Order: sequence, then C-alpha cells, then structure tokens
Amino acid sequence: MFLRDIKVILCRASESGNVGAVCRAMKNMGLSELRLAAPKPLDTEKILARAVHAEDVWENARSFDSLAEAIADCTIVVGATRRRGHHRKSVSMTPRALAEWLAGHNGTAAIVFGNERTGLEDSELELCNAATHIPVSEIQPSLNLSHAVQIYAYELFLALEPQNPVKGEWSPMNQAEISALSGSITDTLESYGFYRHPVKEEQARFLRDIISRAGLTDREGGYFKDIIAKSARLGGQV
Repeated sequence: MFLRDIKVILCRASESGNVGAVCRAMKNMGLSELRLAAPKPLDTEKILARAVHAEDVWENARSFDSLAEAIADCTIVVGATRRRGHHRKSVSMTPRALAEWLAGHNGTAAIVFGNERTGLEDSELELCNAATHIPVSEIQPSLNLSHAVQIYAYELFLALEPQNPVKGEWSPMNQAEISALSGSITDTLESYGFYRHPVKEEQARFLRDIISRAGLTDREGGYFKDIIAKSARLGGQV
C-alpha cells in the first residue's frame, strides 16, 4: 500500500478551522485524499485560512451524504476511537501498529475520524473493519481532531513512503561497526603495551557494550578511535 491509497474521512465535521488544519496535516505527510461524510455547514474562508499551502487538499475533497457512501470503494476501513463498549470494537491498534499493518496490504484504506466533540458513533464504527486509538494520558484523553490526524499521517508517512537520508540525521553504528571499532581501539592500546594482563578481550566487550548503548554514529566512532590513537602516541613519547 502507498500513501496515495489512504483516504482520510471526517464524519459529521462541524469546525471549519479544524478541517483546514486537517488539510495542512495531511499535506505535510504526503496524504492528499480527504472525504467528508455528512458534514455540517462549513465556512470555506475559515478552512482556507487554516489550510496554509494545502488549499488543494480542500479543493479536491469529496463530500458524501453518509459514511457508507464515503467508504464504498475502500478495501480496508479503520475507525479512530478511544472508547470501547458492547457495540464497539474490542481490539484496537496504535497509529504505529496500524501503519505497519497497512504497509503489508494492497488496495485502498480509509482512516475514519468522528465529529470533533462526540467522536465516532456506534453505527459509524460498525461500518469499520478495525479500530485504532492514540495512547494518551488519562488526565486529558481527548485530542483535537487535526492533532489526531497529524499523528496518524506521520506514522503512515514513515511506514509507506521511502525515506531519503537527511543531512546530519543521527544514524548509530551497527554491531559490525561497533565490534570493528572496539577491536581497533584495543589493538592500538596493545601495540603500545597498555595490557599487562590478558584482559584485552574483556575490555573489547566492555567497549562494545558502552559504545552500543551510547549510540555513536560512524563519524563519532572514528573521532573516538583517533583520540585513542593520538593519546597512545603521545603517551609513548613521555
């Protein structure tokens, strides 16, 4: 599944500003298809004021009289809700688990969000094949609609869109690189007579473990290796 296969559906949306913010959140993460099921009267001017460079998402949005019509062409329908009950889904996925699950499917998927104030009704959730929820603090369990859409859009973007390397992005060394670095350091120390007892292998394991936990990048590891080598050379001059 690809980002283009994801439809964001708002049920009974009533806050124009929120709808505009949803458009912006979607475009931030490469989502483009917005559908509205039985929306309340909305103010286009307020929507565009909040959309900010995502006006096209709103201009291309489609409205339907009911949720059933809005999801008719979708192969998977997932309802976003934090509430459970006798007539509601008993199993629910987090946004990350949902995104990973959808990554292994073909077809099209709809992520359905309820009204800003009341969420999804029982009848709306019944039309969904699965449920999803955002883990939140019980102190304030209710999320703003556009914030919720942003969280899902972010996880979907990471799972479904090939990621290009970002300059300066932190990328820790893997185990092979860590072992090579720890071995190089202990070899350098050994060449200068650092070890008086057979503890080189033990120290190599020690270095490997702390380097791994520190999450050094390859560049940082190389810098660390150079420091050890230079200090060993200086020590040999004393």
